[in-house]
Parts: sequence; structure tokens; C-alpha cells
Amino acid sequence: MQPRPEQRSTSEETWPNVVGEARTVAEALPDLLVEARHIANTVAAGWHGRRRAGPGETFWQFRPFNLGEPVKRIDWRRSARDDHLFVREREWEAAHTVWLWSDLTTSMTFRSRLAGATKRDRALVLLLGLSELLARGGERIGLTGLTRPTSNRNAAERIAATLAHASQPISLPDTHGIGRFSEVVLIGDLLDPIEEIADWVRRVAATGARGHLVQIMDPVEETFPFAGRTEFRDPETGLRLTAGRAETWREIYQKRLAQHRLEINELTRKAGWTFLIHHTDRPASEPLLSLHGRLADSAEGVPRGAAAAMGGA
Repeated sequence: MQPRPEQRSTSEETWPNVVGEARTVAEALPDLLVEARHIANTVAAGWHGRRRAGPGETFWQFRPFNLGEPVKRIDWRRSARDDHLFVREREWEAAHTVWLWSDLTTSMTFRSRLAGATKRDRALVLLLGLSELLARGGERIGLTGLTRPTSNRNAAERIAATLAHASQPISLPDTHGIGRFSEVVLIGDLLDPIEEIADWVRRVAATGARGHLVQIMDPVEETFPFAGRTEFRDPETGLRLTAGRAETWREIYQKRLAQHRLEINELTRKAGWTFLIHHTDRPASEPLLSLHGRLADSAEGVPRGAAAAMGGA
């Protein structure tokens, strides 16, 4: 069905005035924390395993005893069942530091009829769900620019409490405190000017950290389904722009969005980072599972030479 003439993107029918209707972050966090825990439970039951030998308590595998190794490493019970000597190996379980950030600016409060949540709520669910997974494995978690990294089973609650009392939200966080070999996860719509995103990526990469960017988008931001006379309003500046025939803007809009995304992808590729796109009409478990896997890959020792090179760009 074609939209009616004089359609306004901020009207109740097509483009809700989410700034006025959205709950505050503090009001939303308790419910989002429950949702995040539920989703985290569907993704994984723990985080410790690194799938390589090293210090730890979890059994990984038996392997043949090598001549020259200390005899105390031999597992005599397992060796007694065979003609060879075997060593019991444990999984490497060293904790590492993961810095998290979610864009909570006004543009993130948008939600269309096609989506199950605002971009802000979905970003918070992913941040809290990831915090829950990391905390279960004893990882050190911090909010970039707000808290020091800590290893605590109640990390998700602490992060929620910090966000509830945070001051003016920003899309790209302070890089102070980020150190070498740590991980940085940034969740937002990433619609900032590409120059600002590039500058932030370079500053983080220069520390030796590795980043993971997650772009949260409402489905209508991809398809631009508007037609007829439509008024668009920037939720952060209040700027209004009216299109006489919005459908004639669709191709130009989609090309600009694709170009913006291509430039972000190139930035992350050069830095040796990862880039993930998630739409709010899809289950939150999908990006959480992907992030879980990418952080696990990082813990395995993904090369960081590209990140170091990016810092000097």
C-alpha cells in the first residue's frame, strides 16, 4: 500500500516521535538486563575455554608424552590403559581485558513498526548480554572512559548501574585507559561522519588494542520505504527536511549508506578489526553469538600488526 500524501515521518502512523515517547535509560535497564541474561543463556554456558593448552583447571585433551618432558606430567591412569605414555593437558584460561561501549545518543531511540526494539535498547541488550558472558569466564570488563576493568560475576549489574547514572551520552567514547592487547567493542548505528569514526579507530588502534564494531540499524533505515510528501527530522539537532516525493531520494540515500558502510569496513579491515551489521527486526542472539566467537578468536592470538600500522596512519 502506498503511503498517503502529506505523510510525515514523525507522525504516529509512520515514524513515531521516539524522542518524546522513549523511556529513559535508567527506566529501561532493569528489563533489558533480564532480557540480556536470557539471551546470554541461549548463546553459551561459559567463556573460559580457549581451545589451546596452557594454565587452567579444565581438562582439554590427552596427548603422547614427549621424550625430555618432566615425568611428573605423565597421567599414569590413562597411560596404564595403553602401551604409550600420555600427558593430560588443560585449556588455557588466562583472563584478558574487554572494553565495552554502547551509543545511547538520541538517534539510537528510533524504532519503526518493523522492529522489535529501539536501536538503543537492542544495543544495551547486546552490551549487557556480552558482559554476562564475559563475567562468567572471569574476564576483565570495563566501560570505555567510565569505569576501570574488573573481573566480577556481577559485572552486568555494575555496568547497568553505571549507565543509569551516566551523564550526556556520546557515540564515540573516550579512549583513555585502553591498553595493548585488550579488546574494544563499540555498539551503535555508526552514522557519525566517517572522519570522526576514522579518527577514533586510529586512536584506539594506536594503543595496540583490537576493535569490534557493531552497527545497529532499523530495517527501514536500509530500505527507505517512504513515498510522497514526507518530513524527516534529525532527532539530535531538530533539523527538519521535507521531501515532495520521498521515493525519488531512495536510490541516492541507499548509495550514500552503502558508501559510508564500505568506508567503515575498509577502516576496520586495515586495522585488523571486525565489523558486524545487525538489524533490529532480527533476534539479538545472532550478533551476540557472532561477537562471542570473534572475541574467542582474538583470545587465540589474532595478528595485530595491522592495528599497529593503523596507529601511524
